[in-house]
Amino acid sequence: MAMNDRRSGRERRSVARSKAAVDIEWENHLGRHTGTISDISRQGCFVLTGGDFVNGETVFLYLPLSTGDLVRIHGEITNNVFEIGFAVKFEGLSETELEFIDNFIAFHSEEG
Repeated sequence: MAMNDRRSGRERRSVARSKAAVDIEWENHLGRHTGTISDISRQGCFVLTGGDFVNGETVFLYLPLSTGDLVRIHGEITNNVFEIGFAVKFEGLSETELEFIDNFIAFHSEEG
């Protein structure tokens, strides 16, 4: 279920996000941190986490594979909520990375 923009009342997302609960690591200029993805789509996700981060900041998300390896995904923080977390828009994903995101969503989705 997508969120409505409180400022305009219009739908903000063009792609529905799937609920998830996946522990990840993320990295910004201050270092590496832990968080939990609470929802995800091909275009981005929301990460529950604390720490210092701002809108427009570049981050890297490290998403887990079943093998224990991590896949690094590049994104930009588009919205943050102090002491709750931030929304990330994925940027510059290759076809292989998009395929990974599709499989990640299918595997980790809490819907269905």
